[in-house]
Amino acid sequence: MVHLIFVCKYRKRLLDRLGVDVKSIMYTIAEENDLGIVKMETDKDHIHLLIEYNPTQSILDIVRLLKQISTYRIWRNSSNTQYLKKHFWKENTFWSDGYFACSIGQVSKDVIEKYIQTQG
Repeated sequence: MVHLIFVCKYRKRLLDRLGVDVKSIMYTIAEENDLGIVKMETDKDHIHLLIEYNPTQSILDIVRLLKQISTYRIWRNSSNTQYLKKHFWKENTFWSDGYFACSIGQVSKDVIEKYIQTQG
């Protein structure tokens, strides 16, 4: 399992409005790519995910997959496009370049789940 945190580009508070869409997109991507989202919660400018993954997958590949596909799908939705163009007028971006990743064992799973649940 891995605990991931992605932050919106420039720490913009986009997830107040787009949080439900982003969560839905993340669940879809996870389902399509054999990932299990144990817990997910958004705050104003970042998202926490607790993901079960196959040990043959690298965390970097999981992060790249989630961030790239979610950005594409968020921009593809026409109702989001007008809103996002007000914030990102040069490029179609959504997430900042970095991320937080912490691989966890079964012992701390409950602690991480509780922490993620209290976000937002």
